[in-house]
Amino acid sequence: MLASILRARLLCLIACPLALVALQSIPQPAAARTPTRLPPFHSEIQSLPTPLQTGLARRLWHPGCPTPLSQLRLLTVSYVGFDRQAHRGELVVNADAARPLQSVFDRLYQQGFRIREMHPLDSAGDDTASFECRDAVASPCPGTPPTHSWSEHAYGEAVDINPIENPYTGCGRTRVGPSIPYLNRSHHRPGMVNSVVVGAFASVGWGWGGSWFGTKDYMHFSANGH
Repeated sequence: MLASILRARLLCLIACPLALVALQSIPQPAAARTPTRLPPFHSEIQSLPTPLQTGLARRLWHPGCPTPLSQLRLLTVSYVGFDRQAHRGELVVNADAARPLQSVFDRLYQQGFRIREMHPLDSAGDDTASFECRDAVASPCPGTPPTHSWSEHAYGEAVDINPIENPYTGCGRTRVGPSIPYLNRSHHRPGMVNSVVVGAFASVGWGWGGSWFGTKDYMHFSANGH
């Protein structure tokens, strides 16, 4: 009897540590991992610094624009990047839109919505941006004539969110090659506009281009819905 007990204890001394190692080697389910803790949301509104005014005048603003540079503000906000870490981003917006957009980006940050980049003078192709003095872009449908009317971006009262993941589309087409996989809106991927984003903008009275009839601009949000 004593010999049997000693053999059982000896086997446990050998087998139990091996079992513990085996359990520890199995990856934890993603849902069980502790989520990344983000620092508190930070936001600031300020007049355009002189270097930024100079950059805008060279690239995105020109005499005859419907909004003077004096009516624009630099909005700095925290955002969650595609790496799930907190980043600092900047938008040039109309002074009247600055505080409502503070609220919007606070909500997006709290919900962990991922944004690729936010640089007011960047042209990387997937930059979340607001001000640009230009005409509204014609539909991607073949044969659509130019609009010859100001875009809401020319007033600093529109924001485009992750343009690659949220294309401007008409007749099932987009002009941007990397956006083609995102024409399928039923397959949701990080950075694609969802109900959280639409709700955040709707909370300040802004409309979404993804709700337009026919041509859809999934990246686009504006104060008047156009």
